[in-house]
Amino acid sequence: MPKKAQELSALAVQRLTKTGMHAVGGVAGLYLQVLPSGARSWVLRSMIAGKRRDMGLGGFPDVTLAQAREKARKARDDIAMGIDPIEQRAAARSALLAARGSAITFEECARKYIDAKSPEWKNAKHAAQWSATLETYAFPTIGKLQVRDVALSHVMTILEKDSLWTVKTETATRLRGRIESILDWATVRGYRHGENPARWRGHLDKLLPAPRKTAKVKHHRALPIDDMPAFVRDLRQRDGMAARALEFLILTAARSGEVRGMTWDEVDLQAGVWTVPPERMKAGRLHRVPLSQRAIEILRSLPQIDGCSLVFPAPRGGQLSDMTLTAVMRRMNVDAVPHGFRSTFRDWVGERTAYPREVAEQALAHTISNEVEAAYRRGDLFEKRRRMMAEWARHCDTIQKAGDVIPLQQGTTAA
Repeated sequence: MPKKAQELSALAVQRLTKTGMHAVGGVAGLYLQVLPSGARSWVLRSMIAGKRRDMGLGGFPDVTLAQAREKARKARDDIAMGIDPIEQRAAARSALLAARGSAITFEECARKYIDAKSPEWKNAKHAAQWSATLETYAFPTIGKLQVRDVALSHVMTILEKDSLWTVKTETATRLRGRIESILDWATVRGYRHGENPARWRGHLDKLLPAPRKTAKVKHHRALPIDDMPAFVRDLRQRDGMAARALEFLILTAARSGEVRGMTWDEVDLQAGVWTVPPERMKAGRLHRVPLSQRAIEILRSLPQIDGCSLVFPAPRGGQLSDMTLTAVMRRMNVDAVPHGFRSTFRDWVGERTAYPREVAEQALAHTISNEVEAAYRRGDLFEKRRRMMAEWARHCDTIQKAGDVIPLQQGTTAA
């Protein structure tokens, strides 16, 4: 039987300065270790699973004799119960390090997500919109919160604050989707675990009204069909690149961004075709636009500037802004916006012509919502659209009588 160590007092322990291991008694295997440097620390020697193990209990005098004995007793109780206190402590340390490695705020995750995904987005404006929406509505509530701690209550607080979901439904819907994407990204990266509290289907759809039932449809202000000829004639009297771009926009029924970003290498004047590449289209698909005679005349009248590929450049270089086109209309005292001309064109096709709906939708580069129809649609109805856009250009030159309907040309069918 091993000799029982004498139980030393706190004063006696204080006087231990000789290099080596000094048994202090009170708890079997408790030693004060004195290093050559003079540093002293507590060590518990014990047998764990048949092997002698030394377990550090802290430095002296930061850990007092009484505290060291208490720690030693606790460790021996664990050993008696089949628990390895050394392995347990190592596991706790590992978990702490892992937690520190995954400690990242929602805002940090959002920034990393935007940096990771922005290369696949069409332009820098999209990334800016993401950041602006999150900074305005999400970051004040969860920006500084650890992403692993974001819960349903936080998401609901964001979407319900100031009645955002019902007052600004479109903004709130986009915000929810962006939060969901960021949390999904954080889960894949190992920053959080469990279900995504921002998901819609089977989750938030049980708590919030459907967006389509709460969102108020806001139509772009458009010019009436019969006002187009007078407006176009007035527009042609105005000088400037913005006026030419606006007329070209009208004649092609294109979106403002597509016209303002148009480059000369997209245009084939000989064939009368403008080909917009997928990366500049809202639907991400190449779009061919048939050019009417007047649209071609506009392009031929424009100078091609060395070092600038844009068809409609701003006076000081770069693209025209959307507000520049809007400003032209405001100076003309017209209560409409550039995008509204697409609505005017669509109304004209539906009310004044016999062209089928799908031809007009193709001209507007709208996505086919019906999956079956989309699967069977192979062509882009280009020749039918060419005839239709020529008729549209003539309408913009001629005041139609109420009730006039432009018939399809011979050989053209409605389907």
